Amino acid sequence: MMDERPLILISNDDGVYAKGINELIEVMRLFGDIVVVAPDSPRSGMGHAITVDHPLRVTRLQEEDGLLIYSCTGTPADCIKLACNQLLDKLPDFIISGINHGANTSVSILYSGTMGAALEGCIHGVPSIGFSLNDYSPDADFSRAKIVVARIFQTVAQNGLPEGVCLNVNIPQGEVKGINFSRQTRGKWVEEFEKRTDPHGRGYYWLKGYFNNAESEALDTDDFAVLNGFVSVVPVNTDLTAYTAFPQMQKWKF
Repeated sequence: MMDERPLILISNDDGVYAKGINELIEVMRLFGDIVVVAPDSPRSGMGHAITVDHPLRVTRLQEEDGLLIYSCTGTPADCIKLACNQLLDKLPDFIISGINHGANTSVSILYSGTMGAALEGCIHGVPSIGFSLNDYSPDADFSRAKIVVARIFQTVAQNGLPEGVCLNVNIPQGEVKGINFSRQTRGKWVEEFEKRTDPHGRGYYWLKGYFNNAESEALDTDDFAVLNGFVSVVPVNTDLTAYTAFPQMQKWKF
């Protein structure tokens, strides 16, 4: 661990008032001084979106020794950008996002505002972790998740992270059997839009759908881990280059 108390920046996508982020703040105050910059209301499904068409506003909600909390009208990625560029005197030592209400395994990482914040931290060169609990209830039980958060944070603080890498951590609901390094599951969300009619007779669509696991028999994926009682830890980076495609595509002639 560091000799001085580190500065830890916290954000999420469920909003500054969500139970998950407040449980996360409670844990992280054991390890450092906390600055929270989080959306003023839920921004789930925002991915890595940033706000470009209207101004962002920030409100200071709470200030006490070792804890400063802001709400922001933007997305999770906006929150990290604003904190690192305007609100903080220096880059934080760590960026922690979550604890999300609901898992962010497989391709959900692309839609997740929780991981959007962690990846934005990664872009800024700050060791970053996104935490999610596989429980969508607003009043979910985070007691076991908080123990996992503490263990993983301590490990990262002691060992560091490779340059350009952040962690996507998903925690099962209920008993935790262990912590596994995993890879991202291959699969996709199959959207089913339900057509409805509003009281004025106008049609609209409501997103439904389910996750289709393309490798349900694989034992080394994040989905397998979480569904079988294990925490999944997936190292993630912002380089989306498909290096495995190079050998085939280098034969092409344009």
